[in-house]
Amino acid sequence: MKKLQITLTPAESKRLIAIGLKKHPIIQNALQNGRIAIALGTTNAYVVEELTGRTIDKQRYASGITTNKTCIVPRSERAVETLIVKGVVQEAGIKDAINELTPPHDVFIKGANAIDPNGTAGVMLASPVGGTIAAALGVVMARGVHMIIPVGLEKTIPVSINEVAKHAGNMRIYKSIGAPIGIMPVHGHVITEIEALLHLGAVNAYPIGAGGVNGGEGSVTIIADVEDRNADKLMDVIMGVKGEPQTTTVEGDCIECARDICVYNKLNELKNKEEHKDANK
Repeated sequence: MKKLQITLTPAESKRLIAIGLKKHPIIQNALQNGRIAIALGTTNAYVVEELTGRTIDKQRYASGITTNKTCIVPRSERAVETLIVKGVVQEAGIKDAINELTPPHDVFIKGANAIDPNGTAGVMLASPVGGTIAAALGVVMARGVHMIIPVGLEKTIPVSINEVAKHAGNMRIYKSIGAPIGIMPVHGHVITEIEALLHLGAVNAYPIGAGGVNGGEGSVTIIADVEDRNADKLMDVIMGVKGEPQTTTVEGDCIECARDICVYNKLNELKNKEEHKDANK
């Protein structure tokens, strides 16, 4: 057995998670026999590329995002969600397809904004009616459709999502930096870098550090135990994701945003007024 020490930036982690997710038996089966509905999300953008072999505009494959604030990608700027039926990409989105999902072959893929020490994932909700996850979750859970949740370890929080969900709610917030949100615990097959490495040949994998500087902010460092014959092959995969460009997305315009409780929005309004005043002096 050999040990590999791996450090990944968030973008590199997203690519690795997508590569590992493709190896998951549930995904392999769905590509042959079922439907795969892939919701919007920054990690899901990489999943789309790996499952379809297509390069997509990842900046627009998102709806809610976290930058230096919680924000929303305008609907007019969003890409269409991806539906794959027996390995073939469909041109329609997934809204109607969600109602067609059935076990045992079909899969719904939804990213997450948080993961807790128990392995429970959480999805932030800016929409007052819950957005995509609220529309899909009833169908997925009621029917027993496979739900896969790709999420990077950088999103680990130190407390129970079931507990913090009691304290959130987008109509309970007084002031916020960005869009106010609720958070929903979601359950399914969570795929972090750890699970991805296991699907790619590691025997065990352990996160040993997180964070960084000089472009390494949000990074994770992992030790992977790998059988001798697979060690170089796995490290080749890791080296293939190194250098993945930083993930960026389209952001909403603070000036046009109607969320009055967002103090960041108000700050931008004041800055623009001052800039306009200076320009007219």
